[in-house]
Amino acid sequence: MSAELHKPFAPYVPQAGEEYMNGKQLAHFRAILAGIKGDLITDIERTVHTMQDEATVFADPNDRASQETDIAIELRNRDRERKLIKKIDEALASIDSGDYGYCASCGVEIGIKRLEARPTATLCIDCKTLEEVREKQVAK
Repeated sequence: MSAELHKPFAPYVPQAGEEYMNGKQLAHFRAILAGIKGDLITDIERTVHTMQDEATVFADPNDRASQETDIAIELRNRDRERKLIKKIDEALASIDSGDYGYCASCGVEIGIKRLEARPTATLCIDCKTLEEVREKQVAK
């Protein structure tokens, strides 16, 4: 859901011996996160205007039901986007605090490629996999 919303960006290519999460890398991820957040906010504003413009009272119950279903779907999508904006804000705060790019569980580097694929990631791939295994076990 994240990176696909934003316009494509050039992948970061670290220089040999470059320190992980240096100023250039943090600026790269800040730009990605800000771009995604901007796209989401624009999309939400567009939806609000569209819903206001299309607020029609239909006499036919089928038309009204269809409109209400469309509105419910849009609102559910906007709620998902609202939650993503919250995650983006948390990621931007972690950039400011110096914690961005490190696993919240074990502290290892998450990795540039993983962060480019999911800029709001807070877990390394090993901890995320372990979390998913635990979730599957609880769901059974």
